[in-house]
Amino acid sequence: MSETILPPPARDDVDLKAPSLYINRELGWVDFNARVLEEALDESNPLLERVKFLAIFSNNLDEFFMIRVAGLRQQVAAGVTKTPADGMSPGEQLDAIREKLLPLQTLQRQCWSEDIKPALAEYGVHILRSYEELQASEQDAVRQYFRAEIFPVLTPLAVDPGRPFPHISNLSLNLAINLRDHEGEARFARLKVPSGVHIPRFLNVSDIMERYGAKPLRSPHVYLYLSEVIRANLDLLFPGMSIEDAYRFRVTRDADVEIAEDEASDLLETIEQGVRLRRFGQVVRLTVEKSMPNAMCNILMRHLDVTERDVYKIDGPLGLADLFQIASIDIPELKYPNFVPRQTDSLLPPNDIFSVMRQRDFLLHHPYDSFTPTVSFIRSAAHDPEVLAIKITLYRVGNDSPIVQALLEAMEKGKQIAVLVELKARFDEQNNIVWARALEAHGVHVVYGLVGLKTHAKVALVVRRERNTLRRYVHMSTGNYNADTARLYTDLGFMTSDPEITDDATELFNRLTGYAPSTSYKKLMVAPERLRGQLEALIDREIAHAQAGQPGHIIIKSNSLTDAKMIRKLYEASRTGVKIDAIIRGICCLRPGIPGVSENIHVRSIVGRFLEHSRVFWFGNNGRPEVFVGSADLMDRNLNRRVETIFPIESENIRTELHESLLKIQLADNVRARVLQSDGTWQRLSPAEGEKPLDSQEWAIKYSRATRL
Repeated sequence: MSETILPPPARDDVDLKAPSLYINRELGWVDFNARVLEEALDESNPLLERVKFLAIFSNNLDEFFMIRVAGLRQQVAAGVTKTPADGMSPGEQLDAIREKLLPLQTLQRQCWSEDIKPALAEYGVHILRSYEELQASEQDAVRQYFRAEIFPVLTPLAVDPGRPFPHISNLSLNLAINLRDHEGEARFARLKVPSGVHIPRFLNVSDIMERYGAKPLRSPHVYLYLSEVIRANLDLLFPGMSIEDAYRFRVTRDADVEIAEDEASDLLETIEQGVRLRRFGQVVRLTVEKSMPNAMCNILMRHLDVTERDVYKIDGPLGLADLFQIASIDIPELKYPNFVPRQTDSLLPPNDIFSVMRQRDFLLHHPYDSFTPTVSFIRSAAHDPEVLAIKITLYRVGNDSPIVQALLEAMEKGKQIAVLVELKARFDEQNNIVWARALEAHGVHVVYGLVGLKTHAKVALVVRRERNTLRRYVHMSTGNYNADTARLYTDLGFMTSDPEITDDATELFNRLTGYAPSTSYKKLMVAPERLRGQLEALIDREIAHAQAGQPGHIIIKSNSLTDAKMIRKLYEASRTGVKIDAIIRGICCLRPGIPGVSENIHVRSIVGRFLEHSRVFWFGNNGRPEVFVGSADLMDRNLNRRVETIFPIESENIRTELHESLLKIQLADNVRARVLQSDGTWQRLSPAEGEKPLDSQEWAIKYSRATRL
C-alpha cells in the first residue's frame, strides 16, 4: 500500500460522463449473481454449502425480476427514453439481461443435475428426478401418503367457457394439465403445487416408508419432488378423465408496489395492503419445463399476458430456491465447520456494560465477534433502574427477536421507549408490521419514518441517570438488529459513550420522530442532507494531497458502487494520482484501469461463506488516516432517498485494527476475491506460484479464535 502513484498525463478532453466509462447497473447485478453461482460450482466448498449457493442464486433472481426487471418493463410501457449513465435504454437492458441469464440458468441446472446430485448420492443423499425411479413398495407408500396428506389440500381448477383462467400467485409452482373426457374432448386444467412447512417441496421417501410400516430400502435421505408425486397421481384428482400430459410452470410478478405516502392516512395499513397486492402484480417472468409443447406454452402466455422475451424454458426443476430444504440436511461433514464467535467478556454480565463503555469504545466484527453484547446492551438498559429511555431504529428485525423482547421488558419496567420501525424494508414489511403492532400493543412509541424516505440507519440510544446528571450511550452498526443475520452477514457494530456522538444520535432521533429538518451534527454524516457532500469533501482532500505531491489513498468497502456522481468524483481523484482500492461485494458501475481515467482504481469483490455487508471508508490523509463506518452504500438511493448514518472511528487502536485485520486482509485475499477488469468482466484470483493462499473470511475466523477484545 506504500507504492508511489504518479498522476497520468493531463488530458482535458476526457468526458467523465461518457457512457463507455460506466457498467450498466442491472448487468452488474447479473454479474454479481454469477459470482454467487461460481461458489456453487467451486468443489472446494462443502457439498451442502454448494447446494445453498444454488438456492441463493435462484432466490436472488426471483427478487431481481420482481423489482428490477419489473421496473424496466414499466419504463418500456411508459415510453421512458431517459437512460442511465451507461446509455442503455430500458428495452436494451431487458434484452441484455435475458442474453446473460440464459447460459447462467443452464449452468445452474447442469451443476445441480450433473455435479452436485451425483456427489450427494455418494454420501447417501438421493434426490430422485421422477416417480418412476421409486421401487414398487416405495410407490405404494408414497401413494398412500398422497391420498392422506396431499390430496385433500389440492384444488384442481378447470379452464373452460364457464370457468375462466385462474389467478396464478407470485412465485407459485403449478401444473398445466391436458386431459380428455370420456367422449374424447380435450380439456385443460391448472393445479397449484402447495408450499409450506407442513408439505415441503422435497418429500422424504424413507420417512414416508417408515410412516406406513415399511422398511426403507435405501438411506434415510431419499427425496422426491412434491410436484412429481402430484403429477404421478393425477388420476385420483380427475377420475374418469384421461391424463395426456402435465407440465410444471412458475410465474414471477411485479412486487415493487408503489406507496403514495403523502396520501396515506395510516402508513401501516397502507403498507400492509401493498404487501397483499404483490400477489396480483403484473407477470414479469414465466418459467416452464423445456419439454412443454409450444401450444401449451402459448396458452399460458396468452392468459398471463407475457411475450416470448418473458418466457424462460428450463431443463430441470423449477424454483431452485427450494433447495434451501436440502441444504439444511443435518450432515456436518458436508457443511462448513462450526466455529464459536469471539466473546467480548467485558461487555457481558456480571460486568456493568455502561461502566465499561465509559472507559473506551468498542468495535465488534460480526459474525467473528458474537452478537451477544448488542443484545446485552439493550437488555441491560431494559433492566437497569437508572436507565430512563431507549430509542432504536429497526429495519429488518427477524423472527423471535431478542432485541424486541428486551424492548418489551423495558416498557414493562416503566422506561420511555421509542422505536422507529421501517415498514418499507422490502420483503420484510409483513414481519415488521407484526413487530410494530406488538410494540404498540405494549404502549411503546412507534413511528414509521419520514415521508418519501426509508430509514436505513442502524442506531440505538440509551439515556441513563448518573450522579444527578444524564449520560447517553450509543450502538451504531452497518447491519440490522437481527440476531439471525448476525451469524450470516459480516457487519461492524460500534459502541460508544462519546458525548458528541451521543448528542448527534439524540438530534437524529428528534429528526426522525419530530420535526427538525435543519438538524446539524458534530460528528455523524447523515443522509440525505449532508452525507454526499461530506464524502466528496473527504475525496477532495485526498485529491489536494495528490496535487501537492503527497500520497493520496482511499479504501472503500461497500455492498455496491452505482452512483454516477460519486463514480465521477472517484475518476477525478484517480486522474490526479489518488490510489483507490474498492472492495465491492455486489454491483459496481465503475470501470477501473482505463488509461487517463481510472488506472489508479482497483476493484475487487469477495463472495464466500458469509455475506459481506459492512461499509468502511478509509482516507489516508497524508499519513493521518481517518476512518468512517456506517449503513450507506454508494448508491443514489442511499445518498439521496434514505436516512443513513456514517460515523467516525476515532480510536487509533480501533482504526489500526480495522485496517490491519479487515481492509488489508481483504485486499490481499487470493482465494475468494475476484478483480474487476476494465471491460466489465471479473477475474477470479488464485495464489501465484510460491504464494501462500489467503481466504480473508477463514483468516478472520482463525484471528478471532486467537485474540481477545
